[in-house]
Amino acid sequence: MQVKACVAAGVLLAACAGEQPARPGRGMGSGAAGAPVAVVAVPVQARPYTDEFTALGTARANESVDITSRISSVVTRIHFEEGQEVEAGQLLIELDRRELEADVAMAEASLRKVASQFERRKALAKTRVISEAELDELEAEVMIAEAELRAARARLQDAYIRAPFAGTVGLRRVSVGDLVGPDTLITTLDDLRTLKLEFTVPEAFIGTLEEGMTIEAHSSVYPDRSFSGRVRTIDPRVDPDTRSVAVVAELPNPERLIRPGMFLTVDLQRRRDEVLLVPEQALVPRQGRQYVYVIEDGKAVEREVQLGIRAPGLAEVRQGLRSGELVITEGTQKVRSGSPVRIAATG
Repeated sequence: MQVKACVAAGVLLAACAGEQPARPGRGMGSGAAGAPVAVVAVPVQARPYTDEFTALGTARANESVDITSRISSVVTRIHFEEGQEVEAGQLLIELDRRELEADVAMAEASLRKVASQFERRKALAKTRVISEAELDELEAEVMIAEAELRAARARLQDAYIRAPFAGTVGLRRVSVGDLVGPDTLITTLDDLRTLKLEFTVPEAFIGTLEEGMTIEAHSSVYPDRSFSGRVRTIDPRVDPDTRSVAVVAELPNPERLIRPGMFLTVDLQRRRDEVLLVPEQALVPRQGRQYVYVIEDGKAVEREVQLGIRAPGLAEVRQGLRSGELVITEGTQKVRSGSPVRIAATG
């Protein structure tokens, strides 16, 4: 994960060019009672700030399915071309249906037989020649025959393999005359009009995510193109092993340029309206902590700060400073807390 920062044009860095990063440890220059030390200082200001996080994502089809047969039969006709766009319900494959049609005919005949018997017995029931129990048994046989006919007709429809949704057909894996069954891959079908882009974000950045936020994705295959999308789903759970959360974004793909399985870099942006920023030159690291020198009443006062996101040349200060305070950016190696200072220049 890379972190970039885009800061509104300001004057924070104007006075800081050319300064080397502060060296750890206390300054060895003038003491508190010596002559004022000439320093350069800049005011701490709240400025607009945009975080941009880059992750590696994988494109997935919005819908994807392997086309197989529910029944075992022989392919008689193929109604698609490889790579063809098809609509939902469009016929793809026809299987040999002669036995299935015979099953339907037998079920229809069986139903007619028991239905005829039922009607005759029903007329006799009015004269009490047969009992109500016998009539109920015949009625149950009619219902069973009706169910068997529906099942036979459903199996007959299984001989017509159709597209379950609109999409792009993949490679054809069978030919006319092949025997296919539930384990036989006939082809694939992918909805490529909108892709799902799956990527992960470290848990530290969860607060930057929200459903509906805009993302920008790029592919090395199309270096001059940018693909815009929106975050659709954020996994409610954090992976305990990777300490990251899975994210799914929707990526419109009208030109079908992106294919399932392709890698894309994903840029997430978060704009924060009020962020305190200081130049990195102002930081004095020591024993794992970060300090700055603030000018108060003409003296340098050491102040520990808590940092947020770091960016080239800048650091976010979350605790320890207030907007408007002056921090020393040049001369930190010459002062210590309590040293009198003279501001030679300000940013």
